[in-house]
Order: sequence, then structure tokens, then C-alpha cells
Amino acid sequence: METGLRSQAHQKAGSLPVFVQSAALCYRIERGRPEVLLITTRRSRRWIIPKGWLIKGLSPRQSAAHEAWEEAGVSGVCGKTPLGRFSYVKNRPGTGAAMFLVDVFPLQVQRVSRSFPEIAQRKRKWCAPKKASHHVDLPELAALLRGFAPKLN
Repeated sequence: METGLRSQAHQKAGSLPVFVQSAALCYRIERGRPEVLLITTRRSRRWIIPKGWLIKGLSPRQSAAHEAWEEAGVSGVCGKTPLGRFSYVKNRPGTGAAMFLVDVFPLQVQRVSRSFPEIAQRKRKWCAPKKASHHVDLPELAALLRGFAPKLN
């Protein structure tokens, strides 16, 4: 899948600038079943997972964990290896379209805060991975969610 995804992303990118981001697939186990956390985007209010720019001085997985805190108010244990990658094209005001490649790290949530930096800008919701896949608009992210199966201890 990874090789196919890379070639698809390159085909979509064409001559667009390409940027790399990190995301956290935040999950918890409730009644023996996994739930994943979705948040809304700030402008269009579409469902997505916490994601953002790589932060100078932090590794990609640390950047993903930082985004999970800022955008969703959750913290926990972030996996060292990405689950996969999704891509999207975004039209940026004043600079035009760009391709974004997003590495997705699993983050087992240990704490959910009532207050966090972007609480006024986003909604959050927990749901089963398969159900979450129906809420997101990005096909590659939906596929990652459908295939998500954390190891249950």
C-alpha cells in the first residue's frame, strides 16, 4: 500500500509544491473495543484527525502528539512508527495549491482535557474506526481508519 500511495500522491502533485505534516490517530479502548477521536477542521468543519506542521526541535511523532494536545486536548503514548500516510491538495490563499503528505502516528489516549488551546475552534467526537471512516472526506485517511486495529492488552 505504501508504494502505491506514494506513486498516487506524486501523480496528484504534478508540479505542485509538496509539504510533509504529522498526524495523530488518537484512540482509546472502551468496553474492549477501540474508539478513535475525530475533530473538525477550523474553517470548513469537516471531520479529520489532529494534524499539522512538523515542529522544529521535535520528531515527527512528537509533532503529532503536540497537535493532538493543541487541536483535541488529548495526551498519551504516541507510537514510534507511522501507521501509514495520506495525502491531500489544499488551495492556499495568495500562494496557490499545494500537496500535503501526512504521516499518521497512533496515539493511545491516556488523558482527555476539558480545556485545550483550540477548544473554541473545534468539535471532537469518539467513534468506532469503521464508523469514523465514513465521516472523513479523504479516501486515504478513510482507508487508514477502516484498517485500524490496535493491539488490545
